[in-house]
Amino acid sequence: MNRNYILLFLFSIVMTVSGLASLPPVDRDESRFVQATKQMVETGDYVDIRLQDVTRYKKPIGIYWLQSAAVALSGEGAAAPIWVYRLVSMLGIAIAVVGIGWTGTKLFGANAGLAAGLIMAAIFATAFEGRDAKTDAMLLACCVMAQGALAQVYLAAKRNEPVPGHLPWIFWIAQGLGILIKGPVSPLLSLLTAAALVAFDRDWRWLLKMKLARGVAIVLAIVLPWLILITWKSGGAFFQEAVGKDMLNKVAQGEESHGLPPGFYMLTYSLFMWPFGLIAVGAGLQAINRFWDDPRLRFCLAWYIPFWLVFEAIPTKLPHYVMPAYPGMALLIGWLLTLPADQANAPLRRWQTWLWWATAFGVVVVSIGLAVVCVGAPIYLAKTFFWWSIPAAIAALVTGYLAFPRQLQVPLARIAAIAVGAGITFSLLFGVIAPSLKPIWLSPAVKAAVDANRLCDTTVLASARFEEPSLIFLVGTKTVLTDVEGVARHLLTDPSCALGLAPIKDEQKLADVLATQGKSAKRLTEIDGINYSSGDRLSLGLYRVAP
Repeated sequence: MNRNYILLFLFSIVMTVSGLASLPPVDRDESRFVQATKQMVETGDYVDIRLQDVTRYKKPIGIYWLQSAAVALSGEGAAAPIWVYRLVSMLGIAIAVVGIGWTGTKLFGANAGLAAGLIMAAIFATAFEGRDAKTDAMLLACCVMAQGALAQVYLAAKRNEPVPGHLPWIFWIAQGLGILIKGPVSPLLSLLTAAALVAFDRDWRWLLKMKLARGVAIVLAIVLPWLILITWKSGGAFFQEAVGKDMLNKVAQGEESHGLPPGFYMLTYSLFMWPFGLIAVGAGLQAINRFWDDPRLRFCLAWYIPFWLVFEAIPTKLPHYVMPAYPGMALLIGWLLTLPADQANAPLRRWQTWLWWATAFGVVVVSIGLAVVCVGAPIYLAKTFFWWSIPAAIAALVTGYLAFPRQLQVPLARIAAIAVGAGITFSLLFGVIAPSLKPIWLSPAVKAAVDANRLCDTTVLASARFEEPSLIFLVGTKTVLTDVEGVARHLLTDPSCALGLAPIKDEQKLADVLATQGKSAKRLTEIDGINYSSGDRLSLGLYRVAP
């Protein structure tokens, strides 16, 4: 059994490692997180959170501390490359994978736990978030550990068995860490799960076994020290921005152009649960038909459905917001393995059959879509055929074929084969193909140009029209984001060392401003590409004051 946990941990690491170093910093969220961490390392201030000179109080401190620890262990300081920051996310996914394996083993047996862990390691959502230096991978780890402990306490109470003393400790420590990572998400998941179970069972007494008073004390001991420090240092601005603006705006209205109607997560489910979305739906439908008599199934459904419904109702939507609910579905796939074949493959009701086939259509679309992206993206964006696209596309199609089962119950060996196929697909897509799409990686191209033309150690870049946070992370915290006139003023303040970046179409405008001071601009190089965050095609010039 312990060997299964080691296997799952190592499998998750192998699934995620490709692309950690080769994939450039991704705009905009990842680059904002890593730049804020980088500034902590540069300044030695591990309480305040800033992006250049602007406070960044949208999320608590947890992820920045973890990334800072990774940077410190690397020994490279503020010069640490992006992969160092991503190690935290890779570790978060690995912990979540082992955690769901542990939960599945305790609920349904060793094979079910192994299956659930393999599934969580191999879906698109965890493959992407494990390579992205943000909060969501480590948040998933906290959610899984808290929910795993809660599930075991619930089942022990239902069976009138003693609750192991370590489970409440795991639950409350995970909640405290989850709050430091991403505020109320982890407690919300557990609260919704418990509320659904209490409403169904009409029994709340099992919650007494969670040691509420001691648990709240543990959470406060984890969370309060930093909250007190940041409240003092920010003069209360942290709560105004994190709660008053960020959280409440997401609940009340769509924030940052992410407002979408209910149904969004149903539409994106087939991608973010690929390749196991159809298998999970089949297991979930069988669980719905049997949950009345099995508290384990009630818990798994209470894990997924209320959280999903709440986030469908919230106007602000991003695909990864519902990722903490996906482990509940992975557990149900493991449960289905434990049933006799005739029970596991019992006929579905008519509406369930329609839902199964609709999800099957989604699996086909996503499998073909991934294959097309693997082949088509280099041709469309880089104007070249990439030979690695062929095995990537084949892996996507074969994996999709294997994930389209004839029966609802899928053997463990086939689950493992699907997971390996997904791993090959993601390793090639994120680790090889995506980094080769040079036109969309403008910031690394700008950094290379700046390094090649840097005359002074004190050289600072000013950029007009290209203002992505990845540019700040790669080129330097002092990078100035401005307009063309600002670039000209920057060049004039330090004509011997300063560099400016501006669209070539604005070159004459830059020259006219410099001419008022008797200076002219020298274009050092041209950088062409696509700002994928905005969709703009850009032709940028790197300038200095002509000698």
